Amino acid sequence: MPNPEKAEHIAKCLELAILLEVSANKPGNVSFTVGFEGTRVEHFLASAVAAHSSFREAASRGVGVSEGKVRLDHVGMGQLIRDCVADISVWQRGGNTLLGTVMLFVPIAVAAGMTPTSEGHKFNFEQLRKNIGLAVEATTAEDAVNVYKAIDIAKPSGLNVAPDLDVTASDSVERIRRENVTLLQVFQIAAGYDDICSEWVRNYPITFDSAYPYLSKQLESKDLNTAVVHTFLKILSEHPDTFIARKAGLEKAREVSSDAKLVLDLGGLETAEGKRSLTEFDQKLRASGNRLNPGTTADLTAAALALCILSGYRP
Repeated sequence: MPNPEKAEHIAKCLELAILLEVSANKPGNVSFTVGFEGTRVEHFLASAVAAHSSFREAASRGVGVSEGKVRLDHVGMGQLIRDCVADISVWQRGGNTLLGTVMLFVPIAVAAGMTPTSEGHKFNFEQLRKNIGLAVEATTAEDAVNVYKAIDIAKPSGLNVAPDLDVTASDSVERIRRENVTLLQVFQIAAGYDDICSEWVRNYPITFDSAYPYLSKQLESKDLNTAVVHTFLKILSEHPDTFIARKAGLEKAREVSSDAKLVLDLGGLETAEGKRSLTEFDQKLRASGNRLNPGTTADLTAAALALCILSGYRP
């Protein structure tokens, strides 16, 4: 396909992934039937639309890299994330909706732009994943500075003090520039307690090796809501949610993961007992206010959806 069309196609795939992810009735998350105080489903819908132009620009720069017109270290991954978060903040009043998702999606968009497609606009995922790694490794100190600006715009909850270059420390940006600390190096510091950063550092193992294959299989025989909810539970059962861990402690995050595994073991949305267990699980998470919101798991679920849609899935 022509390059502008390719970038637009990638952006549509990523926007649709966000819309489908928020449409599913995932436990402890915003949905069409329930929200949090000040944050409702319409805020996520508006955010998905607002993010489209940044995803398109990221893909376009990736295309430029593949054509030799843009240097990989000049892609500006941090600026793309910052601009996307800024656009989202203009188009809705629900606070931080998609920071983690945007951090996962921008490298995917750049890499997809770099990756040739076959007939039907399908991507070679082995090459796509390799290109994600190349794009992440090429990040710069200015990328890191711009992500700090994005975090300042989004103002996410659950930010604990980092062991180094804390995002709330007044001298962090100056040190990043002075010591030439790349965005990848910043994420290496946080990878042990944040699965978004860990995906960057380890080349998206949860997304590619676990979540995407599982979701793809689910979509072969189940409706979209069931497939997405089961994938969400699968990720959560195997990876204690780092957003919960930062807000409520690792022990509580592990307890939530055990609960998610129990729901799946009981059949999830496909059995009466599973449905009862899922309802009880959802109520338990919501009773905590926003402390037990598996937000990182939702971001990873969205990334799995993005890969499915890039591979040709249509609802």
